[in-house]
Amino acid sequence: MRKTRRALAAAAAAAMVLVASACGEEGSGGSGGGEPLISIVSKGFQHQFWQSVKQGAEDEAEARGARITFVGPATESDVEEQVNQLTNELAKSPDAIGFAALDSQAAEPLLEQAQSQDIPVVAFDSGVDSDIPVTTVATDNRAAAALAAEHMAEALGGEGKVALVVHDQTSLSGKDRRDGFMEWMAENAPGITVLEPQYGGGDQLESADITTSIIQANPDLAGIYASNEGSAIGVINGVRESGRDDLAVVGFDSGQAQIDAIDSGLMLGAVTQDPVDMGRQLVDAALNAIDGKEQPERIDTAFYWYDSENMDDPQIQAALYQ
Repeated sequence: MRKTRRALAAAAAAAMVLVASACGEEGSGGSGGGEPLISIVSKGFQHQFWQSVKQGAEDEAEARGARITFVGPATESDVEEQVNQLTNELAKSPDAIGFAALDSQAAEPLLEQAQSQDIPVVAFDSGVDSDIPVTTVATDNRAAAALAAEHMAEALGGEGKVALVVHDQTSLSGKDRRDGFMEWMAENAPGITVLEPQYGGGDQLESADITTSIIQANPDLAGIYASNEGSAIGVINGVRESGRDDLAVVGFDSGQAQIDAIDSGLMLGAVTQDPVDMGRQLVDAALNAIDGKEQPERIDTAFYWYDSENMDDPQIQAALYQ
């Protein structure tokens, strides 16, 4: 059984004691070797998106004479594991932390601990619902989701029933990619009926099961929107299993599965972020924070719509990952 937010926050608060104790016993693990250490805790590790963020962060760190660690839970629904990972990274006394929160409330006590230790926190990807991060490096997820909705509506001629398979309802990215899509439809496509969002935790198998259930319950379904890489792969598999070949499927992020689905005509298209650039900008912002430089509240990273017509464009190719 998953722990409640209150239990997770309590666990995080208890972990603060362990972090403080570990720091007192081990001393600083940050700049002891002369290179600043940036601990990065992502929302996941299994999807290619996070590996691309990691690659960008490693490239920038190497170019700037810094070190990074990069961890994330096995699934993007495992809040407890992410809290434990953040606890472990804090115990290393890094010079800065990059954090993409699965659940900001659960992590808040640890963010407060970082602040008390003068360790700057840079939020990235989904951001963190807190005043503690010095800046947020992220895609404008609402705008990106609205772009997905616009292409979906165009493909459907402004009419039909559409479903959403969303990766979560606790992270800012999950909420923004849901709300940005739904708000655009409500304001611009009154002829499209949007079903209540379903949440698959970014898990491919769970998202596939949700997709097949939605299709069975709605034989008049016209389209499905998936809010991240894992959700999109699950939707692709669910649509394929259902035997439907008349649905407008729109995804988010990149990866070989979505690229192949677009090539085959199973998927209409998707919105891709630029994860390598996100990793680079994350490290740049962390180093600026270590140096005490003033930064903007938000650092926006790019996003693009891609489909069968523009996937070979050099600008799009640079943002796609296999």
